[in-house]
Amino acid sequence: QIQLVESGGGSVQAGGSLRLSCVVFGITYSPDCMGWFRQAPGKEREWVATIPTAGDSPAYAGSVKGRFTISQDNAKNTLYLQMNSLKPEDTAMYYCAAEWRRCRTVRLDVVSEYTYWGQGTQVTVSS
Repeated sequence: QIQLVESGGGSVQAGGSLRLSCVVFGITYSPDCMGWFRQAPGKEREWVATIPTAGDSPAYAGSVKGRFTISQDNAKNTLYLQMNSLKPEDTAMYYCAAEWRRCRTVRLDVVSEYTYWGQGTQVTVSS
């Protein structure tokens, strides 16, 4: 059974940093396309970033570009999100998502395009 487990969330002050991790269990080969989404209370889940297992460069939402970095370690089946210069508006539950289709065939910012999801890790940024 495929499982995605996030960790690394917490509470920080504005300007601080956090590093999220997402480990994928129960697989024989790595997903082709993995991403991070976030959902603030009362808001829809929104796309943050996506990285292909091989080939194309990562893609980022405009609101996080230049502050967040997505990366992965295929040997450890782990996805990361380094978040720097955090702002109060980054406060949300962060979810990782995985898809066994090439990123080029995935609408990166669409929730329904990703088949597997983690349970989320909370990030709270105070001003």
